[in-house]
Amino acid sequence: MSEFLNNNGGKREIIASGNELVALAAVECGCNFFGGYPITPSSEIAHELSVLLPKHGGKFIQMEDEIAGISVALGASMSGAKAMTASSGPGISLKAEQIGLGFIAEVPLVIVNVMRGGPSTGLPTRVAQGDLLQAKNPTHGDVNSIVIAPSSLEECYTQTVRAFNLAERFMTPVFLLLDETIGHMHAKAVLPQISELEIYSRKQFGGDPADYRPYKAAPDEPATLNKFFGGYRYHVTGLHHGETGFPTEDGAVVDYNIKRLFNKINAHAHELELWEEFMLDDADICIIAFGSVARSAKEAVLNLREKGVKVGLFKPITLFPTPSAKLREISAKFSKILICELNLGQYAGEIIKATLRDDFKTLLKANGRPISPQEIAQKIGEFDGI
Repeated sequence: MSEFLNNNGGKREIIASGNELVALAAVECGCNFFGGYPITPSSEIAHELSVLLPKHGGKFIQMEDEIAGISVALGASMSGAKAMTASSGPGISLKAEQIGLGFIAEVPLVIVNVMRGGPSTGLPTRVAQGDLLQAKNPTHGDVNSIVIAPSSLEECYTQTVRAFNLAERFMTPVFLLLDETIGHMHAKAVLPQISELEIYSRKQFGGDPADYRPYKAAPDEPATLNKFFGGYRYHVTGLHHGETGFPTEDGAVVDYNIKRLFNKINAHAHELELWEEFMLDDADICIIAFGSVARSAKEAVLNLREKGVKVGLFKPITLFPTPSAKLREISAKFSKILICELNLGQYAGEIIKATLRDDFKTLLKANGRPISPQEIAQKIGEFDGI
């Protein structure tokens, strides 16, 4: 990673890639364990952490495959570490069963997916956003996933920090969803000072060990899992469990806990939802895009504004939970909406469900090529009156 260009009390300037900034942010917000396996286009995250973590007292381990990579990361997290794993679509598929363990056992973990073309091994070196619904439902059963999608180098840094905070706050795996363009984009980024970061660490029970019930939690709150080897005993399992973690088939207990796993996130949507509005105040047309496509959309907005076309951008940063209320507000305000994404309409489907409206224009690609500002402008020209 490049040295900082400017670090004299103000903001820090550095030339780096998105993947490198994910690694830097992880270490600077307290990540002290990475377990994984290299895969294009995410390998730079592991490479950087293999250098950075040992320098900062952390542990890096490359395992024999993706399954082992997430397994050791979950184990480290259970032992109190702030842990991360990273991969791309095929690797996430292999991690699916252990992701489910993270959800049901309430183990905080940041999972980075730098998306490439799929399905299967697909297009390893090309850009795509086709893993969106995989991130929403990354394993079997009923799960409620938090998914964050940066679209700039600065957001690769800040949203990595946020992903760790949310994982620790809600005791759950959190997906950081980059796409290949964002991961490999290399330019100057302006970062906050480490002292400016807000860092959240998971709650710990400090009472009598005999009274410790890790999974005894209110309907809208996560479990309280003390780190291993600290004198507090409990059981960890992939089976449904009671207050001490031991398996149960009691229908009432299972019902309470599975609903709690959903409600601990849904009841705190205001803490999770994050988006950016760009030149929407006086716009007649709204573009909805995320990740690298939002960058093209911003340039298209600026170019079209120069020609007198009033266009704006709504960019969701938290993709899931879906910001449904905000999307309904956007839908009510704009009759002309264009949804752009590098898949065949995965987020468009979520927007349709949220707004109960299906008359949007779409610009969709799944051939590994980016969406250009010119393509977006051309599509905007298809609206009546443009």
